[in-house]
Amino acid sequence: MQKLISELSRLYLPADAVAPEALVQHMLGKATLAIKLTGDNGLTRAMVIPFRKVSGNEEAQHWTLLCEVANALQADLGLPAPAVSISGADGYGLWLSLETPVPAALAQKFVELLRQAYFPEGSPIPDPVGAPVELPPCLNQRTGKWAAFIHPGMGASFADESGLEMAPPMAGQLAFLEGLRRISDAQFRHALDVLQKSHSAAPAASAPALGRNAGADGLLLKDATLEDIVRFLHSKNIEPTFRHLIPGS
Repeated sequence: MQKLISELSRLYLPADAVAPEALVQHMLGKATLAIKLTGDNGLTRAMVIPFRKVSGNEEAQHWTLLCEVANALQADLGLPAPAVSISGADGYGLWLSLETPVPAALAQKFVELLRQAYFPEGSPIPDPVGAPVELPPCLNQRTGKWAAFIHPGMGASFADESGLEMAPPMAGQLAFLEGLRRISDAQFRHALDVLQKSHSAAPAASAPALGRNAGADGLLLKDATLEDIVRFLHSKNIEPTFRHLIPGS
């Protein structure tokens, strides 16, 4: 568990965001914490973009939108692959990690530019930086289901029910995070510049094409077979227990 805590701290948590003992209790489902991703100095190294199921929309529309945005982050903006989580309730989260913490206002500006470029018109994004979050893995106290990081290839399986019946294996959670690269300062500035230029230009002429390279190898929208996921976990010396990962099994 200490290795998983180290990865969560490397990727998302400001210094002294939560005591290690409290984080352990959170991850064991004994107490669910709302954790701030912005430090007392006003800086953040993480942005979380929620994709929630909306009543009346197509069943998997929120998952499809997440895939399109995640592909655009990589193909259009040149950023590393983000982490993907299920909320334990009604949707997914896309987790972006910065190598160098930035002012919360700048991170919020970045996400707002993303919204304008890649989300349907009028789609709000709850505060991706300032609002406390329930950091996976943890138990959603309202639904009694678990939030967890997932292999992106399994995301569509959770379109209807975005939670696990049982706690996810900690080794599996670690495997999904330890290979993630943080966004370098140069990558972040480049992506911000691209988004700002596309926003100031005429939309029809200059806006980034949503998911235009969605079929490229290695991007999030590529479906993974069960064999792909088992092979990935075996490469980490982890024996998968999919009864924890697939709803209804």
